[in-house]
Amino acid sequence: MPASSKVRLTKTIVDTAVPTAKRYAVWDSELAGFAVRIEPTGTKSFVVRYRADGGGRTAPQRYVTIGRFGNLTVEEARKKAKKVLGQIAVGEDPAAARNSKRVEMKVAALVDLYEAEGCYIQRGVRQGEPMKPLTKQYTIGRLRHHVVRLLGHKRITELTAGDTERFFRDVESGKSRKDEKVGPRKRILVRGGPGAARKVFRDLSAMYSFAVRRGLVEVNPCDKAVVRKTDGRRTRFLSLAEVRKLGEACDALEKEGLNSKALIITRLWILTGCRRQEIVELKWSEVDFERGLLTLADSKTGQSVRPLAGAAIGLLKGISRSYASDYVFPAECGEGYFQGTKKLWPKIVSKAGLTDVTPHTLRHTMGAIATSSGEALAMTGAILGHANMRSTMIYAHVDHDPMKAAADRVGIKIADALGCLR
Repeated sequence: MPASSKVRLTKTIVDTAVPTAKRYAVWDSELAGFAVRIEPTGTKSFVVRYRADGGGRTAPQRYVTIGRFGNLTVEEARKKAKKVLGQIAVGEDPAAARNSKRVEMKVAALVDLYEAEGCYIQRGVRQGEPMKPLTKQYTIGRLRHHVVRLLGHKRITELTAGDTERFFRDVESGKSRKDEKVGPRKRILVRGGPGAARKVFRDLSAMYSFAVRRGLVEVNPCDKAVVRKTDGRRTRFLSLAEVRKLGEACDALEKEGLNSKALIITRLWILTGCRRQEIVELKWSEVDFERGLLTLADSKTGQSVRPLAGAAIGLLKGISRSYASDYVFPAECGEGYFQGTKKLWPKIVSKAGLTDVTPHTLRHTMGAIATSSGEALAMTGAILGHANMRSTMIYAHVDHDPMKAAADRVGIKIADALGCLR
């Protein structure tokens, strides 16, 4: 069939159009600009041809593919073609919009841009400051292992609240789980689960807030998603009896020859209430023996001053300082700080017979015992280095024993007045 021919397109006409060495089109005689295009491979697609910018001989000629014959009937394609031609009649340029969509950034590319330019604190007292290197590493790691894997192929403007809800459920159920060996003694282990879902959802929301500020998208699809966006508050802390078990375990392991650095770090975690890395990465320049303080140059909340209990000062004074390193706990070999706590911590916990305990549990323990002992929340917050009172409020009712004792004291008076004790 000659390429210049015009007939009313029907199923019979399209069926009988045979492929040639070159692509050609059969134009519809009733709807101007509507045609079926036959490829040398035999593929037949419906197209619309038009001139952009209001038409005219000098306007660029463009094509929009409606769909393939077989997926669409001739009449279905004709209806779609009429809609496209209607858009063109009111000044729209469907082909340009399509081309723009094709080159639009995908979620995987947005992660790359966010890593290069967007990893800054978005709120709080450190707003506008760069993320700490370890925080950035974990953030980008979560985005790559979960977001890129499940959503990376999508264009950034296509993501909806429903997509983010499904993403959350998928991470929660473990669909992004991975266990991959990437080198000698090195592997990538991605577990997923509820905690991972909440963390990476916050990362995804922060990344889209960055995209909104850059004008790449108009809305953040995470804003209206119905998911549990915050972690459940951990109330696990050690009782004084459990603290005693931990101390006894440290003493026993010290006699057995366990690395003394790990044991001193463990004792300092609970005596100071400091975060894990604040003690592990502690430098001698941050220890003020004269005033009994730690002057941390760079904590989670920026520069921070922490009071030291006498027992903590005694532990620090008993450490033999290595003048080859500024770290209180230098690495066993090479530069840097001691990184053996992750391996040795399970041995300490097992020896103490404790369950569901992490180094951060010891920080909770300091806060819980402080408030249970009658210390004001402001003082507890100062010990823990909280930037605002909201962080300290979780310790206000964490220990039920003092509340029970208070209820008993008040109840006795009321019961006596009621005559219940007679």
